[in-house]
Amino acid sequence: MVDAARARKLADRIQKIVAQMLELRIKDPRLGFVTVTDARLTNDLRDATVYYTVFGTDDEKAGTAAALESAKGVIRTEVGRQTGLRHTPSLTFERDEVPQNAAHIEELLAKARDLDAEVARSAATAQPAGEPDPYRQPRERDEEDG
Repeated sequence: MVDAARARKLADRIQKIVAQMLELRIKDPRLGFVTVTDARLTNDLRDATVYYTVFGTDDEKAGTAAALESAKGVIRTEVGRQTGLRHTPSLTFERDEVPQNAAHIEELLAKARDLDAEVARSAATAQPAGEPDPYRQPRERDEEDG
C-alpha cells in the first residue's frame, strides 16, 4: 500500500495525461466535447477511475462513452509510459454527474427564493386575524379604586 498523498499525486498526473491524449492524439469522430474533471486512484495503484463531462445529446454522450472505451488501451499505454509505474493501473471512464446535479440544485434554490419572495410580499400587507394587540393591557385605575 502507498500513502494517500502519493495516490492523489499520481491521480492528478493521470488526469493530465488523459486530457492531453484526448485533446491531441485520439481522433475518434464519436468523441464529443470532453472535459476530464477528475481522476481517482486506489491506494494500491491498480485501478484508476477517470471522470469526464461531455456536452451534447444523449446519443452524442453515448458515442463519447464508446469512443473512450475503445481508446482505453492506447490511453493506458501512454499513462504507463509517462508515469513509469511498474504496474499501469487499469482505467475506468465514468461520466461526471456533478454539473447536472449542480444545475438541478440551482433550479431548486431559485424556486425556493421565488417562494420566499412571495411569502414576504404577502406578509408585508398581512393583518392580524384578531385584535391588533392580543396581549392583556394593565387596567387603568379609576380615581375611585384609589
